[in-house]
Amino acid sequence: MSGHSKWSTIRHKKAAQDSKRANVFTKLGNMITVAAHEGGGDMNTNFKLKMATDKARSENMPKDNIERAIKRGTGELKEGSQIEEIIYEAYGPGQTAMLIKTATDNKNRTVGEIRHLLTKNNGKFVPSGSVSYMFETIGNVVVSTKNIKDIEEFEMIAIEAGAEDIEKNEDNLIIKTRPVDTQRVKEVVEKEGFETERAELVFEADQKNKLEKENREKYLRLIEVLEENDDVIDIYDNLE
Repeated sequence: MSGHSKWSTIRHKKAAQDSKRANVFTKLGNMITVAAHEGGGDMNTNFKLKMATDKARSENMPKDNIERAIKRGTGELKEGSQIEEIIYEAYGPGQTAMLIKTATDNKNRTVGEIRHLLTKNNGKFVPSGSVSYMFETIGNVVVSTKNIKDIEEFEMIAIEAGAEDIEKNEDNLIIKTRPVDTQRVKEVVEKEGFETERAELVFEADQKNKLEKENREKYLRLIEVLEENDDVIDIYDNLE
C-alpha cells in the first residue's frame, strides 16, 4: 500500500488552517443543496447527499442548517437562486494542473472571481478539457486510526470490501475505491467497528508533478486565496 506524500500532508494541514477563516457552513450547505437537487432529499437513496451531510456533521454544522440546505435543494424551500456545481480548470505555479470545484448561485460572479484570483496569484484559467483528461474520479473513505490495532487485519478487511489502495498519513488512513464501491466500503469498515471520518468522491491525477520550493510557496498562496472564496468547495491537483 502506498504512503501519503510529504506534499499532501503539508497541503492537508494548510487546508485545515485555512478552513478556520473560510465560511465553512456556507460551503457545506451549498454542497448539501447541490446533492439534494441532483438526487433528491432521501439519504438512503442519494449517497452523494449522505456524504455531504456526514461531512457537515463532522464539522458540527447545526441540524437546522442541514435540513434547510436539503429543502433548498429539493425545492421545498424557495430561498434565492438555485445552486449548481461547476468545475473550473486551471494551471497553477510550475504548470500544476488544477480542478476547482465550486457551488454557486451566480456563474458569472464565480467565474470572474476565480479568474481574477488565478491571474493575481501566478495561475492561469484554461478552457474545459484542458486538464480534466489528466484526472479520474475515485472514492475515498477516510478512517481514523484510533481503533485500528492490527493494520494488516484492517487492510485485509478493506481489500475484501473493495479497496484498491490505502494511503497512510499521521492521523488517518485513506481507502481508495472505485466510485461505485465507496458506499459499500464505508459500510463494511463501520460494521467491523472502525470509525470513518468521511467518504467522498474525488479527482485523482494519473501522473504526478513535483514543485520546487519557490513554486510550492506560490502554490500554497494560490490555494489559500481560492479556499477563502465562499463558492470554492474543493481543489484537486496533480502534485505528488
